[in-house]
Amino acid sequence: MADPHAQPASERTADVIVVGAGPAGSTTAYHLARSGLDVLLLEKTAFPREKVCGDGLTPRATKQLVAMGIDISEEAGWLRNKGLRIIAGGQRLQLDWPELASYPDYGLVRKRDDFDEQLARQAQKAGARLYERCNVSDPVLDERTGHVTGVHAKLGEEKTPVTFHAPVVVAADGNSTRLSLKMGLHRREDRPMGVAVRTYFTSPRHDDDYLESWLELWDRRGAQDRLLPGYGWVFGMGDGTSNVGLGVLNTSSSFKELDWREILKAWCASMPGEWGYTPENMTGPIRGAALPMAFNRQPHYTRGLLLVGDAGGLVNPFNGEGIAYAMESGVIAAETIVQAHARATPGQRELALRRYPKVLKDTYGGYYTMGRAFVKLIGNPKVMKVATERGLSHPLLMRFTLKMLANLTEPTGGDAMDRIINGLAKVAPRA
Repeated sequence: MADPHAQPASERTADVIVVGAGPAGSTTAYHLARSGLDVLLLEKTAFPREKVCGDGLTPRATKQLVAMGIDISEEAGWLRNKGLRIIAGGQRLQLDWPELASYPDYGLVRKRDDFDEQLARQAQKAGARLYERCNVSDPVLDERTGHVTGVHAKLGEEKTPVTFHAPVVVAADGNSTRLSLKMGLHRREDRPMGVAVRTYFTSPRHDDDYLESWLELWDRRGAQDRLLPGYGWVFGMGDGTSNVGLGVLNTSSSFKELDWREILKAWCASMPGEWGYTPENMTGPIRGAALPMAFNRQPHYTRGLLLVGDAGGLVNPFNGEGIAYAMESGVIAAETIVQAHARATPGQRELALRRYPKVLKDTYGGYYTMGRAFVKLIGNPKVMKVATERGLSHPLLMRFTLKMLANLTEPTGGDAMDRIINGLAKVAPRA
């Protein structure tokens, strides 16, 4: 890569700067570039790089990959799944993804160490200018208005200081979102936060065509078995390994006191030996990451800065899914910016950009409010136990639950389940 200081200033100037090339940032950059805007996509690491994730994608995320023109064939290394297998209370129920006009009837599995790179390369092909090893440190602010006009960064292994300029900046820099913090946007403590811990095992279960969710999480290490607030997952990767992990909510009194890596080890040790979830079959360390849920950082637009994905707390509180909402928020942000770019005056552009938080709240606000209530409820493991024991014996109820938890309904029309879920989301406060 050429020395940025030796480049003409135009190389460091664009219509939009996107900070972070995860699913949110790359999707935003792709759609902006496809619309003809000049986009800088700044990624602090170099590809390929690992991220903590369950690696399972629902039909919502699959739809966004199709919209970006990603080759999601099995020949290209994607493993398809038919639905969700739920295990709890000694029962197991296998549910297919619903057949809908709005979403495909299958999900996908792909390791994050090259999933993110595929999206970033697709944004590059569309015309976005990608800088890897570009660590953004601070926003550049207009002294008069406080409006963001670019970012300061350190580039390459030499950490060369460089400044990029654009009238609009997108924060897609994940849960820690240093850029948002520098702009005065802090995390809301009244919103749920989750934690995911996971690892990989070589396993004969690697080619499972259902995502598997264990709704009862037992800690059996002490004298008495203890039911914990969270769920476990087992996702076959199709490459000889399984992704095995836990999702845990901070609504529980035991959230901070427990070592969740040790809980994962103990949970894996309780699995059947033939599955191979043993220390000697572990192919990498146990890693953990935060799951920022339900709009936990707001506002999603201020002074030229838009928040997408984890930076804006867009993880679904019902199921911990982040990738679909990262990508969808990227699409919404890109559409907003494209429309603003076409306005004639700064005032008109600002008016268009200020619509972004409203569109997010109209799209997800009511549903996330329902999710926050759900999180409070299942923060009590006893409530979760009773709910799963009663629910699993009623397949129709569980199909409704699957639609609600995965947010898979027809936006208009649909069946009775769709209309009930959409109606509830519509009347819930959009906070």
